[in-house]
Amino acid sequence: MPSRTGKRRGLGQHYLSDPSVIDQIVELAHIGPGELVLEIGTGRGALTQKLCTVATRVEAFEVDRQNYLATNSLGLENLTLHLEDAFLRRRDFDVLVSSLPYSESANFVEWLAQTRYSRGVVVVQRDFAQKLVADPGDARYRAISVISQLSSEVGFEREIAKGSFDPPPRVVSALLAIRFERVLPRAQIQLIKKLFSQRRKKLGSGLKSLELQLEDEDSLSSRRVETLSPNEIYRIVTQVRPLQTI
Repeated sequence: MPSRTGKRRGLGQHYLSDPSVIDQIVELAHIGPGELVLEIGTGRGALTQKLCTVATRVEAFEVDRQNYLATNSLGLENLTLHLEDAFLRRRDFDVLVSSLPYSESANFVEWLAQTRYSRGVVVVQRDFAQKLVADPGDARYRAISVISQLSSEVGFEREIAKGSFDPPPRVVSALLAIRFERVLPRAQIQLIKKLFSQRRKKLGSGLKSLELQLEDEDSLSSRRVETLSPNEIYRIVTQVRPLQTI
């Protein structure tokens, strides 16, 4: 998928071309009869074409006009194709499939966290994938780790070699299988990000800096934010209120 600006840079100019990886993506998607498949970023249409052989309905979004025209020229009858940014819409769908540009990965996770669906299969940069599944205490554990793990179950399926793309990128990619867990409202996502802006502070101090407090005294207040599990973070963002001053 090209970048949302339509310019060809980063992973946007590296198209997934390995038939074995494309086949595995479709297999992992477990597409059932009547399910609507959403593809974000069609590239030249190699994965789109495969999806249309097994899915009843495929809806796809592509922001690059050349890629849009290339995919549209395939004449896939069960494909609804949009020259549009998928992240600007809320769509009903069952299965998500996407090969994302590295620059859009965080936007994608936040968008998906606010969406109700069944499951997805996505290709991202390996380093980003490792952030998504990182545990508290890991140097890679960030707000995006919490957002991802609270909203979905993420399975790291395999690495994807550089040679699976045309032309090959400079970095290794990863294939992830995702299952829906819960919808996170935008306000909760923003609060998680704010908390992690204070991640090296103890929770009580971090909340005070954000002019927030817990409804009741909590043993978590003495813990550093970066050591709190996703479930502990979720309890916090559902209980905090504005700091009351006398």
